[in-house]
Amino acid sequence: KEMLEKYHDLFTLQWEGVIGDMCVPSQVEWEQLLTNCSAFLFYGMERFMSHVLLNWLVAMNIPKCRLVILLDLVRSQQSYQRITNSDIHKSCLHLALERPTETAMLLSLTGVGSVIATQWYTTLQENAERLEVLFENLLSFGKTTGQTVHILQS
Repeated sequence: KEMLEKYHDLFTLQWEGVIGDMCVPSQVEWEQLLTNCSAFLFYGMERFMSHVLLNWLVAMNIPKCRLVILLDLVRSQQSYQRITNSDIHKSCLHLALERPTETAMLLSLTGVGSVIATQWYTTLQENAERLEVLFENLLSFGKTTGQTVHILQS
């Protein structure tokens, strides 16, 4: 919320979505958010793909979404318990498709132009720092996604 307030005047007038613990989005809400946006930000616990149905995502066509930013792969004891309970019902192949590289490929196949994603487990603080760098460079300085990713890598 703090970052959204900080960057409110820079391209955020049309932002919509779910913030904090307001509610857990339904699959229909995920679909509406992804299909009606030019950029999508997921900042949450565990794998992004653990929140959406794989069969639903691969059937989507979302070419209007030019950028997906996935700041996920954060683990708490509570999130680990939730994901463990969910994962026991999934095949090995299904779980493999939820990994970061495979998720980026799936999003690309649905029409997303660019995907910025974490590749390994991290902390909320590290993702908050990444989000600050992303917002500052993309929104304040007007840098391209490529330039911004390069900054994140260094």
